Amino acid sequence: MNVFPATARGLRLGLGGAGLGNLFHAIDDDDAHALVRAALADGCRTFDTAPHYGNGLSERRLGSALRTAARDGLTISTKVGRLLVPDADAPREQHGYVDVLPFVQRFDYSASGVVRSLEDSLQRTGLARVDVAFVHDCDAATHGVRYAQVLEEVVSAAIPALVHAGEAGLVRHIGLGVNDVAVCLDVLARADLDCILLAGRYSLLDQSALAQLLPLCEARGVRIAIGGVFNSGILATGVRDARAPLRFDYCAAPAAWIEKTRAIEEACERFDVPLRAAAMQFPLAHPAVDVVVSGAQRADQWEDAVRMIAHPIPAAFWHHLRDRGLVARAAPLPV
Repeated sequence: MNVFPATARGLRLGLGGAGLGNLFHAIDDDDAHALVRAALADGCRTFDTAPHYGNGLSERRLGSALRTAARDGLTISTKVGRLLVPDADAPREQHGYVDVLPFVQRFDYSASGVVRSLEDSLQRTGLARVDVAFVHDCDAATHGVRYAQVLEEVVSAAIPALVHAGEAGLVRHIGLGVNDVAVCLDVLARADLDCILLAGRYSLLDQSALAQLLPLCEARGVRIAIGGVFNSGILATGVRDARAPLRFDYCAAPAAWIEKTRAIEEACERFDVPLRAAAMQFPLAHPAVDVVVSGAQRADQWEDAVRMIAHPIPAAFWHHLRDRGLVARAAPLPV
C-alpha cells in the first residue's frame, strides 16, 4: 500500500507541519509559504499537519500554500482528537507554540468529535479530502489515568468514525500520530490501521519501536512515517558545540541522551559524516518505514534536509555505531 510516496527525485522525505504552526519560534506567512514551495519544487509528495500545530495555524498555512499545486500524487495528512474552541482570552503561547490563533484545545475522541475535527480541518486547509487522518496523542503519557477510557474511545468510536468518513470520500487512510510505542501496540491489538506517524521512537538515539512495533507493522502491512528524527533538536544541533538549549522530546535533554549523542558525534567526526545526515537516514533502513518527515521551519532548513538525506555515508560508519552499542544490534543498517 503506497501511503507515503517518495519525492519525484526518489528521496523518502516528507514535510511536517509543526514548524508552520510556530513551534518554539514564530515565522510569518511568507516564510511558511516559501518553505512549502521549496518542498514542492524538490518533488515532495508527503505533507503533514494538525489542529494542534499553532491552533490551526499550520493547517491554514499549508492549505494556502498548496492551493494551486496539483492534488493528484500528494499525500496530505492531518489529525483528529482535539477540537479548537474560540477564546478571545486564549494565551498567545500554548504547548510550545508561539503567536498561536485565538483558540484553546479540547480533547475529543468521540465519533461526533472526530467527524467535527476532520470537517474543521478540511475548512482550514481548503481541501475536499485528506489522504490520511491520524488519531493524535492518544497515549498514556498525554492522558494519564484516563488512558484506558481514551483507548476504548479510540477503538470503539474514533476509528469507526474515520472508516465511515472514508466511505464518504473525506479520507483515504487511517492511522495514529503519536510519540509512544505502547499505544500503537494497544490499538493494533484491537483494530486495523493503514499507517502510523511515529515521532521520536525510532531514531538514531531511541530505538524503542524496534523490538515489537516495527516487526508487527511489517507483518500486517502498516506503513510507517517517522517524525522527530532529531528528537526535538538534540540530533540537529549535537551537544559538543550547541549554543541553544538541548531538547529531547520537547523538553530539556536528560544527561543519558546527551552522553549518547556525544558518542555518536565523535563517530560522525571520525568518519566525516554530518550528524543530521545520520539521523535522517538511519530510520529508512527498516522495511516497515516508508518516509521520514522533516520538521523544517524555513526553506533553507528544508534544503539542508534534502542534502542530508542524500549525503553519502560509508557502511563502516554504521557498523562502527553498532559495534559500540550506539544503535541496537537488531536494527537494520542503511548499507
